[in-house]
Amino acid sequence: MRVFALVLTLLAACVAAPPAPSQSGGEAAVVEANRRADAYLRGGDLEGAARQYREALRVARSVEDPEGIAANAINLSIVYQRLGRPEDARASLAPLLERSPLAFSSDRLAQAALRRSLLDLEEGRTADASAWLERAAAYCGRSCSVSPAIQNVRGQLALEAGRPDQAAAAARTALAASRAAGDRAETANALRLLGGVALKSGDAAGAIGNLGEALAIDKEMAAPRKIYLDLVGLGRASALKGDRGAARSYYERARAVSEADRDPEGAAKARTLIEGLGDNMQARQPSP
Repeated sequence: MRVFALVLTLLAACVAAPPAPSQSGGEAAVVEANRRADAYLRGGDLEGAARQYREALRVARSVEDPEGIAANAINLSIVYQRLGRPEDARASLAPLLERSPLAFSSDRLAQAALRRSLLDLEEGRTADASAWLERAAAYCGRSCSVSPAIQNVRGQLALEAGRPDQAAAAARTALAASRAAGDRAETANALRLLGGVALKSGDAAGAIGNLGEALAIDKEMAAPRKIYLDLVGLGRASALKGDRGAARSYYERARAVSEADRDPEGAAKARTLIEGLGDNMQARQPSP
């Protein structure tokens, strides 16, 4: 995958808020299934979380609850993506993105279209990712809950296309919007993207500054997968400026985070980066 392609893999991947509890038996069942799914996620049991989100989605569809359908379809897509099942992740979004007699909010439709864009971006389908991103922007209008994320993905696509100036401009727009909205996750994503732009241009100091800020936020939010990305990026920046010892330290930390997060693939990639330090001072970002 291209440079820093992992940066936005989990953008907008925070679990969508479930519908508020109500007196309806069906809606109460949806909320309870969501609570169980959240517990499985916290315990690292993705299969268990997927099972509960499927149940919540089934119940929501049985009572024609648009908000419950939307929240759980999006959550199920996120979990399937983390399980490495992209086709299932796409299929779970069908209730929102295909013609439906139910009315979904523009905000939920924007979230779903953004998820499709992210899935395509992760697989290198940049044309499809761009098309879905513009659909998300159309649903979003002038502003919605995923406005900063849309700008971050736009910046990532520009970076993928070799347009670092446009990528930086989009990231700065996302950074300002996310800070204004108090969206810490997207603030970190924007900083990580700016770090990727700096790495692309050979600016090790700029990369370290932005990635260090992103790492501080991601640690506050206890987001291990993003902490891993920050540490790998900091390792690459350190290698870029010739500090092999610092690079090795960051890669070792990334390996430890992946192992603790039960991510053997990430741990293996970190080990590869460590082993490559002797041969390649600008050890590259691992592909997903």
